Formats: sequence, C-alpha cells, structure tokens
Amino acid sequence: MITGGPGSGKSTLARILGERTGLPIFHMDQIHWMPGWVQRDMDERVQMACAVEARETWIFEGGFSATYDNRASRADTLVWLDLPVMLRFWRVVRRLQRDYGQTRPDMTKDCPEVFQQETFAFWRWIFSSRRRTRARIQRLIAEHPHLSVHRLQSRSQVRAYIASLSTK
Repeated sequence: MITGGPGSGKSTLARILGERTGLPIFHMDQIHWMPGWVQRDMDERVQMACAVEARETWIFEGGFSATYDNRASRADTLVWLDLPVMLRFWRVVRRLQRDYGQTRPDMTKDCPEVFQQETFAFWRWIFSSRRRTRARIQRLIAEHPHLSVHRLQSRSQVRAYIASLSTK
C-alpha cells in the first residue's frame, strides 16, 4: 500500500516496486476517474477498490480513505511518502508543464494533463489537506500494527528505500 499527497511520487514508486517484485500495480486515479476527467460514482469507486484489495497480491497506490481500513488490513506493507508540501506542489506544477495535453500512464484513458479552472482548486487542496491527511494516515498506522511501515520524508530516504529492495 503506497500513500502520500499529490506529487509525492506514488505512481513512480509503484512502477519501480512492480518492476522489482513482479507484483501487479493498481492506481487509484484509474478508479477515481473515467475518460474525460469524469469522476466515478462513490459506490462504484468503493466496489472497484475493494475488488483490487481482495486480490491475493497487489501494489495499490493512491488515496481514497473510504477503503483505507480494508486496504490496510489486507496489506503487509505501507509506504507513506510524506514529502514536504512545497516539493510536492512543485512536482505537480512541473508534471502539468511536462505532460500538458498527454495522459499519464497511471491515469485513465483520455484524462490529459490540462490547465483548467479546477487546477486552482486542486492546488489549494494540496496545501489545505496536508494536516488532515497526515493525521488520518497516522491513525491508520496505529490501528493496523501488523503493517511494516516505511515513512519516507525526503527524496534521499525514498532513494535509500528503493536501493534497499532486492530485485525479483
């Protein structure tokens, strides 16, 4: 289970872990969004997330606290990318510039990076949600003591974690 705020590197880490472990990768953004940036209905998102979580093996990256408890109870490892908010914001802005007009591999088809009115609300949410999200993840960890937790708070810690993994 990989969690962290926008721009923390969840999708990138998931791809690296998938290559190293051979485990299947699932991206919450592909469950959250339908083509054309249409948000999927909450019940359908819960159902889809639970279907992933019910699988025998997975690497599941992304938010969606509605199924955090179920996911955490099924996971053996939680990687929490708790990077500084300004770094994450800069990465989100850079990603928008770099991938403008293109759909990233971890997104649903036909959800290109675009600058639109909702972009400002998303940027505000990056800053306004960080304390609430951090508290939620800390509670999740306390409620699931079986998890092997890796809280990575800097780029160097992320690099060291990746380097510590054996290849398949």
